Amino acid sequence: MNVPYQIGAPGFQDPVAQSQATFRHLMDAIAHPALPRAFTSRTASCGPLSANATAVLLTLVDQDTPLWLDQALASSDEVRNFVAFHCGAPLVTDPSRAAFAFFADAQAMSPLTRFALGEPDYPDRSTTIVAQVDCFSSEGPGFSGPGVSGTRRFGFIPAPADFSSQWALNSAGFPLGLDIFLIGSTELAALPRSLRLTEV
Repeated sequence: MNVPYQIGAPGFQDPVAQSQATFRHLMDAIAHPALPRAFTSRTASCGPLSANATAVLLTLVDQDTPLWLDQALASSDEVRNFVAFHCGAPLVTDPSRAAFAFFADAQAMSPLTRFALGEPDYPDRSTTIVAQVDCFSSEGPGFSGPGVSGTRRFGFIPAPADFSSQWALNSAGFPLGLDIFLIGSTELAALPRSLRLTEV
């Protein structure tokens, strides 16, 4: 369903059940990295945010999670009002201070080094990125690591032209680094920092 958001309208029709279901989908994607998993939310869309991305926002973000938005989202009054009304998350302009970063277009997801990579004693203090994509592909670079048997080819469209080199740098710092959720119209996928590029 793709219903425009109206200020004061509920984000989730059934907050507990829908947030739990969305969280399970996110954890399933982490458990099966670089593999698109079926996901369709009944949540209304919000400006440039699709219904699926809006559901992820509602599930992950609250008043204790500094949130960074890309230009398309930050310039949307609809999105900013939604965040203020439903999440209460502090919006930050410095990406290195963000617990979560949302991109309306994954192609703008560059460079990853702008964001918090965590600290040696606290690797969990890194930014989790959520980016919208048009579709996924099995013809991308090869990934290996926990949750992958052998090598798995995975790509997404649109993607930054230099994403492979960015990801190689990100995973080289493990256990520091970023985790990424990619959100499509009927699927989502996860790239945890533990994944390594094996083929480009």
